[in-house]
Amino acid sequence: MNNFIFENATKVYFGKGCVKEYLACLTKQYGDTVMLCYGGGSIKKNGVYEEVMSLLSAAGKKVIEFPGIMANPTYAKVLEGAKLARENNVGLLLGVGGGSVMDCCKAISIAARYKGDVWKDFWERAGIFDFEPLPLGVIVTVAGTGSECNGGAVITNEELKVKTGRDYPQCNPMFALLDPTYTYSVPKFQMASGGFDILSHIMETYFSDPDAANVSDDISEALMRGVIRDLRAAIKNPEDYTARSNLMWEATMGENRIIKLGKRMDFECHQMEHQLGAYTDCNHGAGLAVLHPVYYRHIYKEGLAKFKQFALNVWGVSADGKTDEEIALAGIEALEDFIVEIGLPVSLQDLGVDENTDLKAIADSCVLMSGSYKKMTHEEIHAIFKECF
Repeated sequence: MNNFIFENATKVYFGKGCVKEYLACLTKQYGDTVMLCYGGGSIKKNGVYEEVMSLLSAAGKKVIEFPGIMANPTYAKVLEGAKLARENNVGLLLGVGGGSVMDCCKAISIAARYKGDVWKDFWERAGIFDFEPLPLGVIVTVAGTGSECNGGAVITNEELKVKTGRDYPQCNPMFALLDPTYTYSVPKFQMASGGFDILSHIMETYFSDPDAANVSDDISEALMRGVIRDLRAAIKNPEDYTARSNLMWEATMGENRIIKLGKRMDFECHQMEHQLGAYTDCNHGAGLAVLHPVYYRHIYKEGLAKFKQFALNVWGVSADGKTDEEIALAGIEALEDFIVEIGLPVSLQDLGVDENTDLKAIADSCVLMSGSYKKMTHEEIHAIFKECF
């Protein structure tokens, strides 16, 4: 395995009723004012908002609300939140929602305490912390990104048409409250999209060097089998507590840095989807579902042994009478069949991308990652986009 340093500062409180049990005491040390950050208002429909507000009120907190965080949080929204936090002397950001809310809050935690150009100094390039970001706690309502247990934040700069992420340990939430029952009301398409995002995170780590037997790959295979099993069960019964609790923890395990230890990692497909999202504002998990099978058909020969292992150990493909290449392709086909099974799109047109979209401009804007089995070019990424259309 490659050398690594492991750090994760987030304290996780997991299980039914954890918000009611722990939220009040967790907010005590962060002053009198909490900024409650959330998305489009679904938390007001499912009762989460009322419960959280009641708990904060009982704890004597003044609550400043920051609603309207969009599915692909923008830099403008980050600056708006930072301004509100500074004006109200906020002591704690409390993000309630899925990955978009959590990512936006992490960026706000930097922008609220930094006097320079946040985009230029922390997103265009890796930033240097000579200050403490504004403390952040999160309550997770959607299983998907695993953002609750890392410092990663993906932000879209609409002016530049760039969607990019950074992972700063300093931005790890101080605490994360994970109650699986909070995910029951998530619509099936969004649940499937989030579930595929979990699977994608694990695959992006798995399909990379080293390929010798290693702990990270062993864990990844178990997690991928679990996501497939649990997503099927949750689609069948959205209130299957076992399935929903497993999915919630699988999301966290996919992005709490543990399976990344000693791995080079790929994430080219994520880069491609990020730029697709920057230009079209498409759903992240659905975009990944469209791209992954086509991308993998472009790179599987360079990582043949691992793709064979994926087919055998994750999808249970039979090796009888098949060459290594046929086994590997059968694994990619199994992935594609699963995408159809869970109701996600399989083409860019299904995703809402029309023929007027400049796929070449999107391809040319993609960052070429070093971890892929095959060195990508902008021309090949453009070819992948055209195949996906």
